[in-house]
Amino acid sequence: MLYAQIAFGFVLLLGGAEIMVRGSVAVARRLGVSTLLIGMTVVAFGTSAPELVVTLQATLSDAGEMALGNLIGSNIANVLLILGAAAAVKPIATGHPTMIRDGWVLIVGSLLFGGLVLLGEIDRWSGALLLAGFGAFLWITTRQGDGVSDSLLEEAEELGRFRGPTLLAWIMVVGGLVGLLYGADHLVEGGTALARQFGVSEEVIGLTVIAFGTSLPELAASMVAAFRNHSGLALGNVIGSNLFNILGIAGIVAVVHPIPVPQQILGFDIWAMLIATMLLIPFAITNRAFSRGEAVAFLVLYGGYVAAQVTGLPVVVAGWLLS
Repeated sequence: MLYAQIAFGFVLLLGGAEIMVRGSVAVARRLGVSTLLIGMTVVAFGTSAPELVVTLQATLSDAGEMALGNLIGSNIANVLLILGAAAAVKPIATGHPTMIRDGWVLIVGSLLFGGLVLLGEIDRWSGALLLAGFGAFLWITTRQGDGVSDSLLEEAEELGRFRGPTLLAWIMVVGGLVGLLYGADHLVEGGTALARQFGVSEEVIGLTVIAFGTSLPELAASMVAAFRNHSGLALGNVIGSNLFNILGIAGIVAVVHPIPVPQQILGFDIWAMLIATMLLIPFAITNRAFSRGEAVAFLVLYGGYVAAQVTGLPVVVAGWLLS
């Protein structure tokens, strides 16, 4: 039964991603906005909704380990797994001005989030600070949206061969997001139950199974974009989603209820997230292309991270560093 539930979640995610990407690009064409900008708003924020729901629910249920583990684990999966998988399908071109700008914003946001985590708790004031940073990011994105390259509009024209009314395009976006949300819910629920059958702790579940499950919408959307030769959307999606996770979701949840920081995250996983983010930055803020060889290296690193969680290595490292 659990395997059927997980398989059904995959179907909903992949189908929802296909519908959402088509609808989003169609909306971008009608509004004259680039595919990359849509990826960093509608796609990135919409596909990050599972992280918001799971993190808020876990925090309110006094499962702070799972809540924060979901956010940090999702950011690690976004960079190493999702970007690695997308670039393995199609090498990613970099150097777009919008991408460079948001790459620098991701650096600052990640350092801010990391600093707050190291305080031992993300309280309501810290949450308000994160939300202020998220609001500033949205304001900058909106203000500078007209500066996006016209070449991406041509890509959107090729991808979104949609001749229906704009209302139908928006219905596709919403319908796709609903499919993504329900798909992620089925995957997380089924995957969590399956993991607990094998005696895996809730913290490891948050950092791996739930983080992977809630990141699957980003994976599905990015893979669809890569298969359609729009790998720039995949990189924009990862940057936007990671910013949404550490500024928007963490800020919203902390304002509602302070988020405690477990010892393992304090001594291991937050550093793993920061390192993964730094590995992404050279591709985000320079003209250096993301090759297939580097994509495979990212996938291997993610496999190593998951293996470390299963073997309990982060607990040992955190205990040693914090002793």
